Amino acid sequence: MNLGENLVELSKKISLNGRDFLCLADFSKEELQYLLDLAAELKTMKKEGIPYQPLLGKTMGMIFEKSSTRTRVSFEVGIYQLGGQGMFFSNRDLQIGRGEPISDTAQVISRYLDGIMIRTFEHEKVEELALHAPIPVINGLTDKFHPCQVMADFQTIIEQKGKLEGLKLAYVGDGNNMSHSLLLGCAKMGMNISIAAPEGYMPAADVVEMAEKFAEISGSNILITDSPVEAVNGADVIYTDVWASMGQEAEQEQRVKIFAPYQIDEKLVKHADQDYIFMHCLPAHRGEEVSSDVIDGGHSVIFDEAENRLHAQKAVMAAVMG
Repeated sequence: MNLGENLVELSKKISLNGRDFLCLADFSKEELQYLLDLAAELKTMKKEGIPYQPLLGKTMGMIFEKSSTRTRVSFEVGIYQLGGQGMFFSNRDLQIGRGEPISDTAQVISRYLDGIMIRTFEHEKVEELALHAPIPVINGLTDKFHPCQVMADFQTIIEQKGKLEGLKLAYVGDGNNMSHSLLLGCAKMGMNISIAAPEGYMPAADVVEMAEKFAEISGSNILITDSPVEAVNGADVIYTDVWASMGQEAEQEQRVKIFAPYQIDEKLVKHADQDYIFMHCLPAHRGEEVSSDVIDGGHSVIFDEAENRLHAQKAVMAAVMG
């Protein structure tokens, strides 16, 4: 079976056409696996120079209230490779920035566009946009969730380890949007996850509760602890993020002191499986959340992970906008 036939067979299995992509909790294990299989197929086709343009003639609006490198470039390149066009909007380019109701903006731009990707602060804003937009809305990042990043992460883990189910991922650092989406994604896919964070910076209780319900179905194990050593023990994947996310710059100095014991360094990774891989959603602060010898060492897959933002997001766009 050639690559084009593989895509046809994949599309017959599951249809996500017209769906919003806001949170991994909204999708079944089978639907997420379909997106991962599609991403792998699209990556192979790109490497072999085989065009695939299911979004020919379609346009996606990209709203950025938070600046970005990987999100903007990967989405803009991705929709172009799928045959469509991306339109960039900063907060200054839309009337949302001047107080227009999100519901009005959603209904107006949906008359022009075929899909919307938004990267913003409050998750409620994305939910409201999706509520009023009759076209698919993709969550490029909010303060609560980062589902597109986790799809790229899972694609990378499968490439490196051959599977997700039964592996252990250890996340060490701030219980932020990355920890939330990793919790939900691992629980859905049957992957064990441990999170180590200081008291006061743990993942949100409602997200942990949601993940635990999914874990009961998939059989994955969840551990929330304040001990980095306990979290990393036997891990196949070690993951971290910056200690102060965008919008938390005023807390940087305080957070550096609180999170200092949570740095991923050569001493900590000795507690992991000897074939562990290191991941980071980037941008990284070397010398803070991770030492240079780990992030630039032989176990690091951060640039494969960053590349897979392109392929994973192409799969999402093709599936919901195609």
